[in-house]
Amino acid sequence: MKKTLTLALTLFGVALFCFLTLRAGIHPIVITLSKVGLGGFGLLIAGQLVLDVGLGCAWKVAVPEIAFLRLVAARAVRDAAGTCLPFSQLGGMILGVRATVAGHPRLIPSGAPLTWPEAVAATLVDITTEVLAMIVFVILAILCLIGHQDAGRFIWPLLIGMGLLSLGMAGFVWTQQQGGTLLTRAAHFFARHISEGWQGSLIKNTQAFRSFLDRLWSRPGRIAGGSAVHLLCWCGSAGLAWLGLLLLGAHLTYFDAVSIEGVVCGIMAAGFMVPAALGVQEGAYVALGLVFGISADIMLSLSLLRRGREIVVGIPILLLWQLYEMYHLRLQKRQPPSQPSP
Repeated sequence: MKKTLTLALTLFGVALFCFLTLRAGIHPIVITLSKVGLGGFGLLIAGQLVLDVGLGCAWKVAVPEIAFLRLVAARAVRDAAGTCLPFSQLGGMILGVRATVAGHPRLIPSGAPLTWPEAVAATLVDITTEVLAMIVFVILAILCLIGHQDAGRFIWPLLIGMGLLSLGMAGFVWTQQQGGTLLTRAAHFFARHISEGWQGSLIKNTQAFRSFLDRLWSRPGRIAGGSAVHLLCWCGSAGLAWLGLLLLGAHLTYFDAVSIEGVVCGIMAAGFMVPAALGVQEGAYVALGLVFGISADIMLSLSLLRRGREIVVGIPILLLWQLYEMYHLRLQKRQPPSQPSP
């Protein structure tokens, strides 16, 4: 059933992407993209790398027990899996947990061995702080959008959506702090989607998972700090959108870019089950372009620039991660089997 739903959503995204592209015209999109040049695209890639480091900083603020380089690498793998592989965001989270555990002291000197329960707890906290920051960012985007022609079609649905998401996040936070049974079910959910070698480690150590999660949530200042850094990263993503529009020949203010990026993020959050948000992202950009009087070819080009920089950064990250996994497996095979104690 799950595979059928994923396939259906993927086909829907591909169909929507093709429809929007053909309607705008492939030739106008190519001409528009050519304005960016290699230098401009290089700037966008550099900005994406800075954002990736910033996301690692946000995670480190909320979860200081884990080494910074390990968190940057794990977050990069999580995002790369979500944008470059045919997974929903949930699939990227599973791979991100695996990457968090995979850190090794020989490759990350400041790293310490992590267990699956600790990695799952740390990932849940990072996701929570990021979504809290996203809610604030989308609300800022809505405020920037007020006054623009035809903005009403986005404002009220997004306000309602953010209100429902806020209630859901409040329940999610409460669950992490108080809901023992639901937390155990969350741990079992992650366990069902990882290899058998680590399932037992997670399922049998749900108490360690609860204990580590309680320790993380006992420091509200760090949770707030992680959300604040995430909010800065969201604002940085708006800066990349503003730069992309400028390179494409659309002269908007930074606050207009905040409106566009925030609303697009809100729409993509609603369509999180669509792998890589294919079609959803493009449709959101085109719809926002109508509010600001920007043609569809420019907005589709902006979406393609976003996908392009994520792919150029993400594919090498996934390849390096796979090489590391292979290296780690070879090391394990070379180790002599442990002798039973007399």
